[in-house]
Amino acid sequence: MEIILLERVENLGQMGDVVKVRDGYARNFLLPRKKALRANEENRKLFEQQRAELEARNLEQRKEAEAVAGKIDGRSFVMIRQASEMGHLYGSVSTRDIAEIASADGLMIDRTQVRLDKPLKTLGIFSVRIALHPEVTAKIEINVARSAEEAERQARGENILAREEEPPEKTEAQSAEFFDETAQAAAEATGGASETSSQ
Repeated sequence: MEIILLERVENLGQMGDVVKVRDGYARNFLLPRKKALRANEENRKLFEQQRAELEARNLEQRKEAEAVAGKIDGRSFVMIRQASEMGHLYGSVSTRDIAEIASADGLMIDRTQVRLDKPLKTLGIFSVRIALHPEVTAKIEINVARSAEEAERQARGENILAREEEPPEKTEAQSAEFFDETAQAAAEATGGASETSSQ
């Protein structure tokens, strides 16, 4: 289906562009959210009549988004989650979780504004993009840890998954000694068995 974009849409085009998209994407997302119009002669004329108004509204929304971006850009949030010893989460951190933790801190972020490249399924610090407006984004950090103490250690740059007490490695002499004893015990066992069989 061919549509006329009423605002900039990521990976699609700018306001006023006529683009071809899948019917389902247009019917289920772009048209109901008033991000686009069907590309026919009547709608093209309507768009040209309303273009100045749409651009003015877009500029106002962009200024508001830039003000919000200034407040949240670079902020860091800690999420406490259950995880295995290897650092794999029992579950994952979703866009809803990120929106909730930001909202609890007084920032009004909708889950649809949170852009995750992939689900967060391990412990660590992750950079997450927040799309406040089609032309304005901010970045926040999500620190996923098992406890507040671990989150602080991660923030300082420590590797929380490193083993705290590694057992000392055996020296070559100790390993050789072990193999000599094993070989001697095996020789005695086979030698003792052959003596009993010869009697």
